[in-house]
Amino acid sequence: MSSTRSFLLLALFAIGYLLYSAWEQDYGAKPVASETAPVAGKTTSSTTTDGGNDAPNAASAATAASTLTPDAPSAPSVPLVEVQTDVLRVAISPVGGSLVRADLLDYPIDPKDKTKPVRLLDDGNAQYFVAQTGLVSSGGAAPSHKTLFNAEKTNYELAAGADKIEVPLTWTDASGISVRKVYIFTRGSYLIETREEVANASAVPWTGNEYRQLQRIAPPKPAGGMFSMYNPEAYAFVGAAWYAQGKFNKLAFAKYTDSTLKNTDVTGGWVAMLQHYFFAAFIPVANEADQYSTLAANADGAERYLIRAMSPAQTIAPNASATFATHLYVGPKLQSNLANIAPGLELTADYGILTFIAQPMHWVLVQLHKLTGNWGVAIILLVLLIKLVMYKPSEAQYRSMAKMKQFQPRLEALKERYGDDKQKLNAAMMELYKKEKINPLGGCLPVLIQMPIFFALLWVLQESVELRQAPFFGWIQNLSAPDPLFILPILNGVAMLATQMLSPASPGMDPMQQRMMKFMPLIFAVMFAFAPAGLTLYWTVNGWLSLVQQWVITKRVGAAAATPAKA
Repeated sequence: MSSTRSFLLLALFAIGYLLYSAWEQDYGAKPVASETAPVAGKTTSSTTTDGGNDAPNAASAATAASTLTPDAPSAPSVPLVEVQTDVLRVAISPVGGSLVRADLLDYPIDPKDKTKPVRLLDDGNAQYFVAQTGLVSSGGAAPSHKTLFNAEKTNYELAAGADKIEVPLTWTDASGISVRKVYIFTRGSYLIETREEVANASAVPWTGNEYRQLQRIAPPKPAGGMFSMYNPEAYAFVGAAWYAQGKFNKLAFAKYTDSTLKNTDVTGGWVAMLQHYFFAAFIPVANEADQYSTLAANADGAERYLIRAMSPAQTIAPNASATFATHLYVGPKLQSNLANIAPGLELTADYGILTFIAQPMHWVLVQLHKLTGNWGVAIILLVLLIKLVMYKPSEAQYRSMAKMKQFQPRLEALKERYGDDKQKLNAAMMELYKKEKINPLGGCLPVLIQMPIFFALLWVLQESVELRQAPFFGWIQNLSAPDPLFILPILNGVAMLATQMLSPASPGMDPMQQRMMKFMPLIFAVMFAFAPAGLTLYWTVNGWLSLVQQWVITKRVGAAAATPAKA
């Protein structure tokens, strides 16, 4: 197998996969609304602002039945509580104390305009994505995520020298039940501590549960047309995910109707909503036994999808108090940090079935970046490391190709002798290969080994938020965008053309195939012109290193073959 064909096989597999992913995003199965069945004998005592009941309801003192229908953003007009740290700017609605907006200040939408950060949570109809908590009780009063709380003030900002901001909201019922909902923000952190402190001033015990849920609509598809296959956001996974019993699970919105996550008991897990580069997750206490559920329904003409964790019930005696505590993560998929927050949380950077290759590769890339301070240089060094690991298989491939090139005239002579008799031609070629100890399949094994490495690295480059908008040098100031001057695609095409000239042509290739092969460097140069510069940089460096290696080995094989003749 020639080096050109090896390159084409890898590239065609990659392009085919990206095309299929883009097609699935545009024409795959669409989500279907699921109906929420009522639960017999359910009771409620939630005080809501609009008389509605869309919170889960406690069916007994020990167990909470989850029958929540995702709600439309129909809360009354009340001032939002604005909170700003060094990395987050969030808005909390006094209606339910829900996080309805979250801007990631270190991640601008456009690297040229740092004033407009990515907005992960948003209560607008077009991008609806909110984080909600609430309480349910079998007999006592309990504020849901639609109950109006009182806010002490409407603006909080992390002061110079301070490490934390505490944002309290309060609610009191005439029966004597009061709740203090607290959010605690920490400098430099996307992890938010949340507490619901319940005080029972009534004459009877109060029993209830806390639910934590993420609710959103499917985001609009990004523009891109025929080139959307080069835009990871066009086909990156968007949907629910959870970690249970040591296993990472995910559920696309289109498959919500087939979900089996219904009041599933989980200890030591988390629930999340994922999208490209960023996510939000509720992370319960490590030893807490929760119930996980997912649900989809139509609200105001829009499909809304929900994933929830329901805490165990707590019973609070008269004149006593208790606290429901959890953590909410709202931010980027920074794998090195996520592993320290909760088990399996780093898996939100989803590399699919090649995770076992991609995660170590990402770790190596991060270490190389620590050494160099530049993600482009780190990619180049990663290519060098991969080439070193693959040196021996590649050497065997190029030696086989060099030998085949030496015997190219004899192969052409066989083709002329047997003409269109393919059977005799193949038999004669096999006899020549056997006599001269040439392995015509010597180039296949390195390609088969490189394929999973290539796809794993492809996902690392496209899924790692660390590389988002990362600059290289000179004209390349964004490795996640195409090369603006098309220099890397041109260099890649030149390397491919030189490799094609150095590689032996297949004796069985007809004139039409030969003409097509001549145009391949130009075709792939055009295709890579619209690919992210980081991926093009990797493939260009890999192509030139392969070319140098092939040229050196070809020269050595040629010199070794000529030595006996001189003697």
